[in-house]
Amino acid sequence: MYDPTVARLTYRALLGRRRALILGALPLLLIVISVVVRALTGADDQTASNVLGGFALATMVPIVGVIAGTGAIGPEIDDGSVVYLLSKPLKRPTIILTKLIVAIAVTMVFSAVPTLVAGLILNGNGQQIAVAYTVAALVASIAYSALFLLLGTVSRHAVVFGLVYALVWEALFGSLVPGARTLSIQQWSLAVAHRVAEGDLVTSDVGLTTATVLLVAVTVLATWYAGQKLRSLTLAGEE
Repeated sequence: MYDPTVARLTYRALLGRRRALILGALPLLLIVISVVVRALTGADDQTASNVLGGFALATMVPIVGVIAGTGAIGPEIDDGSVVYLLSKPLKRPTIILTKLIVAIAVTMVFSAVPTLVAGLILNGNGQQIAVAYTVAALVASIAYSALFLLLGTVSRHAVVFGLVYALVWEALFGSLVPGARTLSIQQWSLAVAHRVAEGDLVTSDVGLTTATVLLVAVTVLATWYAGQKLRSLTLAGEE
């Protein structure tokens, strides 16, 4: 269920010079902010949680997920080059799963790693805050990658829809409408982080069991449906 050739081509597409610069911009900004905040305020657990929760998890992780998830397949569908990939003797679920693995790996590297570094800078992992948010970033990377890979498969405007979900639904409606938080990958990942962290600085509006079920469900269903859409695209091309 994993094809090295598809993986290599996907890595090359995602880590090209232009896209790599975009992927690296927010992690770099997070590190710079963390250094400045630590210099101004010293090691403070509440401040560390605010920065990691408010910028790293709420902004950086979903945007990196949008870029990696949609970029893993969207451009190939848009420019028609996916036809050459589909002409190979590869099962469609293998293509989707391989691209998902690559998207997850890229999202984790460009989001979870800088989150850990920023957390260590901010408060040296006091109350396990750095590790907790890193775990949240890792978990969120999987669900975001699956969701945005699906968007890249079904829509030519996947980046726009992904940003609307991440920045409007999760960030705006999630902060204003309590019910919307239940349908938020950010809140689900925070539920996992809450279990890891010591103290009550990391909180979520969703219970751990519910969050785990929803994270798994979104990842599995999005991956399955993306495979179905790719299969239908193949049949349309053959007709």
